[in-house]
Amino acid sequence: MQTAFLFPGQGSQFAGMGKSLAEQFDVARHVFDEADNALGFALSKLCFEGPAESLQLTENTQPALLTVSIAAYRVLEQQGLKPNYVAGHSLGEYSALVAAGSIAFADAVRLVRKRGQYMQEAVPAGVGAMAALLKLPEGKLDSILAEAAQGEVVSAANLNSPDQVVIAGHAAAVNRAVELAKAAGARRAVLLQVSAPFHCSLMKPAQEHLASDLNATEFRDLAVPLANNWQAKLIHKGAEAREGVYQQVPNPVRWSESIQLLASQGVTRFIEVGAGSVLIGLLRNINPALQGAKFGEAADLEKINAATA
Repeated sequence: MQTAFLFPGQGSQFAGMGKSLAEQFDVARHVFDEADNALGFALSKLCFEGPAESLQLTENTQPALLTVSIAAYRVLEQQGLKPNYVAGHSLGEYSALVAAGSIAFADAVRLVRKRGQYMQEAVPAGVGAMAALLKLPEGKLDSILAEAAQGEVVSAANLNSPDQVVIAGHAAAVNRAVELAKAAGARRAVLLQVSAPFHCSLMKPAQEHLASDLNATEFRDLAVPLANNWQAKLIHKGAEAREGVYQQVPNPVRWSESIQLLASQGVTRFIEVGAGSVLIGLLRNINPALQGAKFGEAADLEKINAATA
C-alpha cells in the first residue's frame, strides 16, 4: 500500500499542541529543544501553554506548526513508518521538505519564522481579508471574482476541495465576493479570522523579501517525491523545492489537485502529521475512496499502528 504523509498549514494551531509527544517521546522533545535553540526563545512553551493570542501571530504560528509536525514525524520515523510521498498545505510544504530530507529542520524553522514576519508586514492590518466559499455552484467562481474586484485584488488562494475554495485580497473586494457567492447559491460564504491575505498578489513584497533567505538556504534533492502547492506537480530536486516555496507565496495552493495527483500514483493511505485534522477532513471531500488518519498526539499512535498493520 502506498502511503503519503500530509503536513498541515496555518489554522490548525492550538495551545497544548505537541505537549503529549514531547512528554512521551525523547525524539519529539529533541525537536522542540532544537527549535528553541534555533530561534533563541522558548517556542516549545508557546506550543504547550499558549497564550493563544501569541500563538495566533503569524510569525509564531508558522514555526510552531512546523515544529509540531516534525516532532510527530520523528516519532513515526522511530516507529518504522516512512512515506512513499509527501505534501504540505502552504506552510506545511516546509514540513514536508524537512521530512523528505531537502531542508535541515533548524534552517526550516528560521525560514518560516521570517516568512511569517514578511507576510504580516506585506499588508497593513485591516487592508486584506480571506473568506471560505463552500459548495459554490460549479463554473461560478471566475465571474464572481471578476465582478467583485472593481480594480482591487481578489483571487482564489486555496483550492482545497471540489466544495471548498478560499479567496484572498483587498478586504472590500473579498466582502463583495462573499455577497456575490451567497447570491450565486453557495451553501456558505464566510470571512476567515486571519491576520493577512495569504496566497494572492498582495503577498508579492513578502515573496521578494523571502527570496534572499531561500537562496541562502541549502535545499538538497528529496529522498521521497513531494506534490507541491504551486503546480500540483511531483518534484524531486532541491532547486525545484526552493522554486516551489518561493512561488507559492503569492499563488494559490492547488490542494485538491495535489491529492488527486497522489491518488493517481497509487496512494490510498494518507496520514496527517502534526496539529489538528483539517487535511483529513478535506480528503473525504476530494475522494471518498481515500483513507486518512491523523498523528499529532501521543494517543493517536494506537490508531496509526492499527491502520498501518
